[in-house]
Amino acid sequence: MVIRLYSGGLEGVDAFPVEVEVDYVRQGLPGFSLVGLAETEVREARDRVFAALRACNFRLPPARITVNLAPAGQRKAGTGYDLPLAVGLLAAAGLIPPDKLSGLFFTGELSLTGSLKPVRGVLPLAILARRHEAAGLVTPPGNAAEAAVVPGLPVYAPRDLAQCAAFLAGAEALEARRPDETVASSVALPDFAEVKGQQAAKRALEIAAAGGHNLLMIGPPGSGKTMLAQRLPGILPPLSFEEALEVTKIYSVAGHLPPESGLVSARPFRSPHHTVSDVALVGGGRQPRPGEVSLAHRGVLFLDELPEYSKAALEALRQPLEDGVVTVARAARSVTYPAACMLVAAMNPCPCGYHGDPAHACTCRAEQLARYRNKLSGPLLDRIDLHVEVPAVPYADLRAATGGISSAEMRARVLAARAVQEERFAGLAIRCNAELSGGPLERHCALDAAGHGLMEAVMHRLGLSARAYTRVLRLARTIADLAGVESIRQEHLAEAVALRVLDRGVAER
Repeated sequence: MVIRLYSGGLEGVDAFPVEVEVDYVRQGLPGFSLVGLAETEVREARDRVFAALRACNFRLPPARITVNLAPAGQRKAGTGYDLPLAVGLLAAAGLIPPDKLSGLFFTGELSLTGSLKPVRGVLPLAILARRHEAAGLVTPPGNAAEAAVVPGLPVYAPRDLAQCAAFLAGAEALEARRPDETVASSVALPDFAEVKGQQAAKRALEIAAAGGHNLLMIGPPGSGKTMLAQRLPGILPPLSFEEALEVTKIYSVAGHLPPESGLVSARPFRSPHHTVSDVALVGGGRQPRPGEVSLAHRGVLFLDELPEYSKAALEALRQPLEDGVVTVARAARSVTYPAACMLVAAMNPCPCGYHGDPAHACTCRAEQLARYRNKLSGPLLDRIDLHVEVPAVPYADLRAATGGISSAEMRARVLAARAVQEERFAGLAIRCNAELSGGPLERHCALDAAGHGLMEAVMHRLGLSARAYTRVLRLARTIADLAGVESIRQEHLAEAVALRVLDRGVAER
């Protein structure tokens, strides 16, 4: 007798259906065979499953067992096949009515005592089950909250294999998990009012948040670059349900979603150390996993001490910064992860940190300064819209009672500018000004005669590339949106150019 039930595997941040076939033959010598291109953790399921069956007092008659994971040509990884395998064996042995498995999807790892342990990637599986109009998803209790965010899909979370078998046999009822149980608690974010001085840097961060632009802050140690970056998520628009679903899928696949947590409601803020490898930054590995740039999807990726990162890691950022996705290609397969994040980076002006600081003497030689700045390639800098200076904070600002403008005020202006962009780009695959290109760029960033004259002079004097020209136009469009005007004016262009200090520095050298 062949028993069929459904589970799922992971390909990138999406799931594909896996049909678990269990052939239970009582003639011949007892044995167990698992086929279907299973990785090591899947093949080890046999020992976990049989130990769990014994712990839950299930006794299976001796038989020759063959388990096939279809499609057989697609690799299967992870420990989520433990539960469907155990349920399939119980149904094949006649301990569970096979018809009760119809329309259900199963996933979960079994402990040796029979309890169900959470696995990664349950949210993509829940979306897959809903797409196939499944009657329900049986999952560990630790994964029930994330699965329940998918509307219209009953989610059942038995505590162990014995309760799961009783539920399927009709001996015990399980209440489906409701989506309203997955509401996440809000986390208090630090306020810009806590940062003394740095009004110009705050203005740059507000522009970056309003248009979704990448930002590089340059300043001496202790000027507040990290404090400013940490407060950026507090002025960004809230995640929409679709965006929250995208972020939660990535965290679920990466195994970073805490047990019993539901939908990720806050924009991610990722700050990897400068010793991070290129694989950890953009994703990869033997079994590809999302990297830091994908974990920052729809949020902020903060790279402190930017020139200290390896050359390979920095250059690997080119594709995600330009396309918003990361494609990890390996000999066996290729997967694509979302990576639409805001890059916020910080660096010192030189190795000692005090080049151009009137209060400290710079100890760096000219060749050291050139070598330090050359760690950042031109193509990488072209993909960063804003380059702003963050000078040392004077004592008069430090002794001030408050830091001035608050995050609430900045967020109100950012939301107003984003609302204008949402209306402007309705029906287009564009969310904000940072994504403008081609025809929409020419249409929405049109300049008058005076604007063209200014841009021509800037291009000639600074030697800007075509990509830098595009980014100046995007910045000017965002500045105009913050000002509440339809057309880009000269003062908007002038401020946009002033926000690219490295272009001026290159021209001066």
